[in-house]
Amino acid sequence: MRNYIRAQTQPEQPAPNQMQVVIVGAGATGVELAAEMHNMAHQLVAYGFDRIVPERDLKIVIIEATDRILPALPKRLSEAAQNELHKLGVEVHARRRVTRVIADGVQTQDGQFFHAALKVWAAGIKAPEFLHQLAGLETNRINQLVVRPTLQTTYDDDIFAIGDCAACPQPGKDIPVPPTAQAAHQQAALLVRSIARRFHGKPLPAFIYRDRGSLISLSHYTTVGSLMGNLTGDVMIEGRFARLTYRLLYRLHQRALHGTLPMLLLMLSDFLQHRAHPRMKLH
Repeated sequence: MRNYIRAQTQPEQPAPNQMQVVIVGAGATGVELAAEMHNMAHQLVAYGFDRIVPERDLKIVIIEATDRILPALPKRLSEAAQNELHKLGVEVHARRRVTRVIADGVQTQDGQFFHAALKVWAAGIKAPEFLHQLAGLETNRINQLVVRPTLQTTYDDDIFAIGDCAACPQPGKDIPVPPTAQAAHQQAALLVRSIARRFHGKPLPAFIYRDRGSLISLSHYTTVGSLMGNLTGDVMIEGRFARLTYRLLYRLHQRALHGTLPMLLLMLSDFLQHRAHPRMKLH
């Protein structure tokens, strides 16, 4: 907003790099953020920022170290999302690792420099530093607690860890369970049963991650994703049906946290606020 206000009120036209945004990391966070920023730029025109032409003045760049965006998701889903970003005018640079970030922009390993007034780091995760400092527990290079398939930490059977702070192995794979919400949800459901079994001296079941699919929301433009089921296999969805599924999953998440009645009240509240409130808050 500061950049927009400055560009709107200054006497001259915005400089070539004044409104350039660089997002480091093309996972779900980076891709969805790029689409939201593009949408925001066009919404701001209706709020009086008419001296800024998004297609001319705003430039959004995504830099990804791997060979494609959304590397943790199926390739065809990655290709569909990249096609949508291309339609929006978002630049995507894959196979480029950022080695230096300064006030004027970011530099990649191949020596290319990307000027940026705003830089967003959305690459990877790292668990809190205090986990690495806990005595008697094994951690990996990103501070996650290393756990066995039973979700027990490797050095202490009485301590369990789930979610982003846990590195849980997957049978037959070299990578641990992905740090996603659906993985944490499945681990939590198992942990409830595991603790009860431990109190009764019964053996603990092993955690088996089941990928239910993923959805990527590209602002109000579109939603792309894949659904995985026992009968249908991996099914790619896009457009209105994918957006409806995205919203449904959000409401199911609210119901899991708050219960059915509070979730329905939240739906009613969101509906009324959508009718009465502006689409964007400028402060």
